[in-house]
Amino acid sequence: MTQSESFVRAVLSGRRRNMQPEQERIDLRPVQLKNGLAIQVSYSDGRQVTSKNFAPSELPFMEMAQSGFANITVELEGETLSLRISKKGAPLFSRSKNGAKQNLSHDRSKQRLLDANDPFLREVGIADAKGAIKPSKMDKYKQVEEFLRLLIPTLNDAISAGHIHAPKEEKPLRVVDLGCGHAYLTFAAHQYLKSVGIPVQVTGIDVRAASRDRNNAIAKSLGISSTITFLAEEISATSVNEADVAIALHACDTATDDSIAWALNRNVPLTLFAPCCHHDIQAQMDVSPEPWSLITRHGIMRERLGDLITDSLRIQLMKLHGYRVDAIEFIGGEHTPRNLMIRAVKTGAEAERGEVERYQAMISMWGVTPVLAAKLNR
Repeated sequence: MTQSESFVRAVLSGRRRNMQPEQERIDLRPVQLKNGLAIQVSYSDGRQVTSKNFAPSELPFMEMAQSGFANITVELEGETLSLRISKKGAPLFSRSKNGAKQNLSHDRSKQRLLDANDPFLREVGIADAKGAIKPSKMDKYKQVEEFLRLLIPTLNDAISAGHIHAPKEEKPLRVVDLGCGHAYLTFAAHQYLKSVGIPVQVTGIDVRAASRDRNNAIAKSLGISSTITFLAEEISATSVNEADVAIALHACDTATDDSIAWALNRNVPLTLFAPCCHHDIQAQMDVSPEPWSLITRHGIMRERLGDLITDSLRIQLMKLHGYRVDAIEFIGGEHTPRNLMIRAVKTGAEAERGEVERYQAMISMWGVTPVLAAKLNR
């Protein structure tokens, strides 16, 4: 695989059940060195990234693949291969088309999913008039791209498993971006899905009328307003009632809870949410059960623990509503400290015995009530 002239990159991420890989994520890509072709391997432990070059014949790929990662994605020119290991240990394989091209330059830049010359990037303010990504927007650009890298294989898995219908022109994939703001992700998802041959109908929802008007004007100027539209509505009271895929990138505080509740209450088959700041649970953490005061007495540690508790309870509630859920790092921490993604597929399977008790024990121990619980229909 790594000796192929068409090899673009590979990513190993996520954790298999009851396994703990040493790294949170491993990225591989081919590079041309003075002494020949090499595979550059970048290891991320969640705090820093270290890189090492291997001769293709010496690359320990199988060792890495068997070290406990749940998701393995290999990009070739024109095709993406994805392997996901389910919670029960079952391998789920999918393939999809892409527009990736091999780049052997020996720098840290990745092959991008989004063409920097795509007019939408200029219209939303990520690229300048010459088609170059603005330095001030590079982190946002990378966040959107890595979000898309996870969307495609997850979508293909859901389609293969029958959770989502195969998109057709007469029945396109319905994508809803909740709390879309400047619509970086909304437009990116529309353009990328169209570029890989997936018919889509995309809706962006944001409470601000100014955002709606600006984004609809951009869609009109790009000539894509028939397949992407924007509404100025509260997530919790939106007129949109159906979707195949619900996404949200850094919807602030309880807007993420509104997004999750909207999706769960409508049985949306596939959801990908990257939460932002959390304050609700933190505000309720008046008294910490011992010996947790060793952590909560320090402000920054209390804040991070509050984030973890918030997302853990969100995930548990999603499980209890028939979703298969995992929490993954979708981009390195150097680009944003909010780099966790909650990815879920509606399977309808009943939660394992004891999951309700675990949820009740958690909220009882901390004396908290997640805002999400009150927003769910049951």
